[in-house]
Amino acid sequence: MSDAMLLAYRHDAHKFTGESHNNARETFSGVRVNQPVPQGADSDAAALSRPQSVQKPTVSTHVDNTRLSLLTGETAYSPETFPQAAVKREVAELLTIKDAETAHEQWLTSDVATLFSESVYHPYTSLKYHTLLVAALLDNYRAGHTFSDLRLVVDLAGDVFPFRTVFHGERFALRLDANDGGRPSSRLGNRPWQSWASSWNRLTAHPLETDRDKYDMTLDANLRRIWSWSTALQYIEEFASWRPDR
Repeated sequence: MSDAMLLAYRHDAHKFTGESHNNARETFSGVRVNQPVPQGADSDAAALSRPQSVQKPTVSTHVDNTRLSLLTGETAYSPETFPQAAVKREVAELLTIKDAETAHEQWLTSDVATLFSESVYHPYTSLKYHTLLVAALLDNYRAGHTFSDLRLVVDLAGDVFPFRTVFHGERFALRLDANDGGRPSSRLGNRPWQSWASSWNRLTAHPLETDRDKYDMTLDANLRRIWSWSTALQYIEEFASWRPDR
């Protein structure tokens, strides 16, 4: 189990280094990286967040592998707050974790992974959340579930399901699973596509206080307009850090 799941957390190491997929190194700090993820989990996760047919820059002024923030419109990377030496050290630590469950926990809380996009052509996407989505899909597929079985599930803050939790915040957590365990949820649909807004809109109950909290109202309204999964999950994380009342 551990070795198979580690493939998911290491499969896009080349996006940290800026290497192309075809020219990506096979090892990084002594571990194998950039290997294919089984059962189509990588391509399915990619389809959740970006159009597969667009292979050219969508933001003409931004052509590198760093992420653009949907919240601020600025690049997420700043050498003043995150020096290159710190980036290299934390990337190496993240990619060389030997236990898959530990890797999952570290990816959930990683700051360095938020600095990079999952595609240079789609800079508002997030490498962090793409990777977590890949792992969640792979674990579900390995358990015998198909994509059409899966649901977006809202869990309590502090509840982390190995490999399947894709977002963990101070107020709630989100996971992909076939069984919602009685928690609020919505189906992902029959096939992977940029369906975040649709899934968020169809949740049987929402974790935000949209009846009285103006910041939650704003967050919810924007989440109903975002279709890319990795972009939306990253937006939730950024919004929580930005909001001035917490």
